[in-house]
Formats: sequence, C-alpha cells, structure tokens
Amino acid sequence: MPRFSTRPEIAGTFGMVTSTHWLASQSGMAVLEAGGNAFDAAVATGLVLQVVEPHLNGPGGEVPIVAWSVASQQPFVVCGQGTAPAAATIGAFEDLGLDLVPGTGLLPACVPGAFGAWMLLLRRWGTLPLRDVMRYAIGYAHDGHPALPRLAATLELLAEHFRAHWPTSAALWLPGGRPPKAGELVTNRALAGTYRRILQEAEQRSSDRDGQIEAARSIFYEGFVAEAVDRFSQGRPVLDISGERHHGLLTGDDLARWRPGVEEPVRLDYGGLTVCKPGPWTQGPVLLQQLRLLEHFELDGWDPVSPELVHATTECAKLAFADREAFYGDPAFVDVPLEHLLSRDYARARAALVVDTASLELRPGSPGGRPPLLPRYPDAGAYPAGSTQGIVANGRLPEVSADGRTRGDTCHLDVADRFGNVVSATPSGGWLQSSPAIEGVGFALNTRGEMFWLEEGLPNSLAPGKRPRTTLTPSLVLADNGQPSLAFGTPGGDQQDQWTLLFFLRHLHHEPDLQLALDAPMWHTSHFPSSFYPRTAQPGRVHIERTVGYDALTALRSRGHEVIEEAEWSLGRTTVIRRGPDGVLHAAADPRGMQAYAVGR
Repeated sequence: MPRFSTRPEIAGTFGMVTSTHWLASQSGMAVLEAGGNAFDAAVATGLVLQVVEPHLNGPGGEVPIVAWSVASQQPFVVCGQGTAPAAATIGAFEDLGLDLVPGTGLLPACVPGAFGAWMLLLRRWGTLPLRDVMRYAIGYAHDGHPALPRLAATLELLAEHFRAHWPTSAALWLPGGRPPKAGELVTNRALAGTYRRILQEAEQRSSDRDGQIEAARSIFYEGFVAEAVDRFSQGRPVLDISGERHHGLLTGDDLARWRPGVEEPVRLDYGGLTVCKPGPWTQGPVLLQQLRLLEHFELDGWDPVSPELVHATTECAKLAFADREAFYGDPAFVDVPLEHLLSRDYARARAALVVDTASLELRPGSPGGRPPLLPRYPDAGAYPAGSTQGIVANGRLPEVSADGRTRGDTCHLDVADRFGNVVSATPSGGWLQSSPAIEGVGFALNTRGEMFWLEEGLPNSLAPGKRPRTTLTPSLVLADNGQPSLAFGTPGGDQQDQWTLLFFLRHLHHEPDLQLALDAPMWHTSHFPSSFYPRTAQPGRVHIERTVGYDALTALRSRGHEVIEEAEWSLGRTTVIRRGPDGVLHAAADPRGMQAYAVGR
C-alpha cells in the first residue's frame, strides 16, 4: 500500500476531538480546554454539527452513541433513535395507497431522538452546566457560519422546490429569496431562538445543573417545541416524494412518551481486541459479522489494496448485509439471533460460500436453523449483473439530482479526554432537504421511518412505538486490557460499516499510522437492497476509488464484479481517535469532502 498522507496524525495527552466539520471539532476542544470532559465536549460538538451541517443532521434527527466511562470502567450505548408514532401502522399507509414509506415529507417522521440523547449523556456523564455546552451552537446559529460548498449546492438544487411546495423551508434557507453561495455566512436565527428559549426556561425551572438539563429535555419533548411539532405535523398536508400531499402522523403525545435509553453494546473479539457496536436496531452488528467472516482469510498476507482483499471484503459484505436484511430489527419487538449470527461456527459455514467469482445473489443464512425473512421487494433471487431492482412508489423517481447531492447523509464525531473517557457518535436525520422546516423552531423532522417495510411479519416491519433499523453505527474498540483503544465512524448510509471496516483492517493488520490508514483507497458494494427509498439493489456492483490501480480494477472485472470507478478521495468521511497503551492520544480525519478535522493537544 502506498504510504501517502494528506496530513499528519496528531498526538497529545490532554484531549482529542474529531468530527466531520472543523468548527464542531474546535467547539468540542474549547469545552475540553474549559475543564469539561469528553461527554460535555461530545454534546457541544453534536449540537454544533446540527448548525453547520444542516443538510446532514438536525435537532429533528437521531443519534446512536457508544462510549466508555472511566467511572464505571464499562462501555455503554445511548439510544437516541426515536420510535414510530402511535398512528404509524401498515394499515394507515395502505389506506393512502402506498407500498413504501416515502423518503421525504411528514409521513416518515419518527420521534426526534437526538436532543434527548444528548441531554441524557450530558446529565449522567457530563460535568458542565447546560449553558456552557449549548453556547457554541447558539452562537453559530445566530451569528452565522460559512456555508459549505455542499450545503450551498444542495440549497441551489432545492430552491425551486422550496418556493413552490415548502414555503417554511424557503423562508428559513433562502434569505433574500435566493440560496446562499459557498463561503457566504449562513444563520439560523430561529434555531438560535429555540435553543435560547429552552435554556432560559430550563434555568427558570431549576437552579440545579441536573435539574436544568432534565428541564431542557422536558421543554423539548413536552413544551413549546413539541407543541410546534404537533401543530405543523397535523396542519397543512405537505408534498412528499410519492407525488401526493400528506399530513404527518407524529404528535406531541408521541414526543412526550419517548425517552432515550442506555444499553449494553454488542461485542465481538477480533485480533486480541473487543469491538463494541450498538444493537440490531442499527446495522452496527454487520461490522462484527464481517469480521467473523474475514477470520477465515489470510489478511496479513495480502496487500491492503490488492484485488484479493477487495474481493474477499466485498463478498463477505454481501453475506453479512443479506443477514441484516433478513434478521435485524428493534429487539424490543423481534428476537434477533445475534448469538448465532456472530458465532464462529455460523461464520465458518458462511465463509465457505465465498469463491473466486462474484456472487450475484442475495444470500441470507439460517442462524440456529432459523429461516430468513425477506420482504417481497427486492427479489431475493439471482439478478442479472448490473441490473437495478427496487420499488418506485406510484412510478415516480426520487426528487434528487443525478449525482445524488440532495440525498440526506450523516455526521460523525469522536472525543477522548485526559481522564480516559471516550465517546463515538453518529448524528443524522432531520436534514433540511428531508422535510419542510417547522415554522418558528428552525429545524425539520426526520424521515427515518422510510427504513421500515410496509409488510407484516418482517424483523423491520413498521409498528407503532418501534425503532426503525437504521444505518447509523459508531464504533468503540477495547484493547486486550479492557481499556478503550479506538473510536471511529463515518457518514455514508449503507456504506458506513464497509468503509470503517477497511480502515480498521488496515490499521490492525498493516498500518499503525491512523492518517495513512484513512488516506488509502476505499471501496464498497451496493449489491444488497438499500435502506433508503426507493430501496434499490445493484447486484454484483462494486464502487471503488480508481487509485487502487488499473491492474486491480482489471482483476476484479475478471472475477465477475461490475466495477464502478469512483474519483479519488470520494468515498467516506471517517474520523478516528486512538488511545495508546502509554496513554498518548492520537487522532486523524478523512480528507474526503474537505470538511472533517481532528484537533487536540
């Protein structure tokens, strides 16, 4: 593998913050400098990401968090994934003539989970007052931040749609009637006002730190924010991707009933390390399944950009993600056979399916003898190479640009402090392009319900109060002494646990330098059904940065892969922090996208 680096791996002992936007990273670092711990800094970083990357996440979205607490000497997961509304039944969508949950508008909204999760993390594990943590997001929302090129491009593409169909979004995001240009200051005074009002009312309710944080949560989910959500969701019908106008199903009562939760992570031992992921209400365990499968291949003997490694990781991803489709769902509603899915015996039998040529089938297994449960669409049989399978509701294509720039994506952050606490979180949802801005509060609702299937009896079938199986998947790795070693993650939907897998394998097997491991070529497969509307699959397809070289690309095509050559520096936005056995902290951030940054000292 070529040893080419875009920037240095940074190192220090005081603290490190990495995120997908430099302003968020620096805000988190400012909190560490002010005496806060990793949990305080993570909350500040996450709230700033909502402001500076509003096309990638927002207060109406969600966040899974995996973290390590020095006090408890244990890893834990905070579930910031909201649940489906009480009125969200399969029958309700059938009555509307829909066979897929739309990917935009009000219908797919679940309870916004991000704010509640951040408040829980701050109250239980943080140390600073609420005001000291929220002030960075309030400042950037009120005073402005330079518009990212991607944000400006997204708003340019959506401007006419906003003017014609989503006037509240036009009022918020088209100042002076036009979209901002890249680099132009962008404000969100409505969101600044929302957060200032939450803070003011919380401080009026309580003089106690914990009391103020709990009051802030209550104000969001039971006070004026919930009232605004209820009023907007139940008000005027909104045009969505189905081509029709629909009211929302989410109510203030749904918000009032929801609470974030704390869970045990799912763990897997690999290479002397323990990898910790959120449960199967995310796709997190699919990274663990891939690692189990790859134990049956000689990774140390392959060049990390060789066609042999690309083939093996791609074929193992196909098998693991097929199991995701057949078995993953909210474990509060379905029995997910994780013990069998992660067992070495099951992985051995599955790994034997990997041969020298590319598979063109969706092949879930039968863990513990359990038969797979797949939706009617897409078909689970063999597809012609290069075909695209999926549903397009009412014959309408998604309202996105040809290069997909208006599709929502995700953010990521990692934080480690001098005390030993570590946080990894993947905020997403509530994108400005997913749903119209809620009048007066400065943010949009999420569309996470699009990941449910409108078919009874599946692990991820829609049901009231159920969490959708998301693609959000932060990672925490423990060393052989049980202490945290790595925290990492990336935006990227279904690709998240493919890109981070490549980083992890490179770092563990070949490249100790974090930045070099990130800078190497990336790839992923879109062979399996997408988690997003319109749920397409592209059997046999591998997307790969052309920097792997002509010989590797040719060898992959000879094995039957449909190879899509992607531009250099185009796949992923991974960030990572490592704590060495000597206590020294190391951090790196992906140069792809020209946004992510690692800071620390």
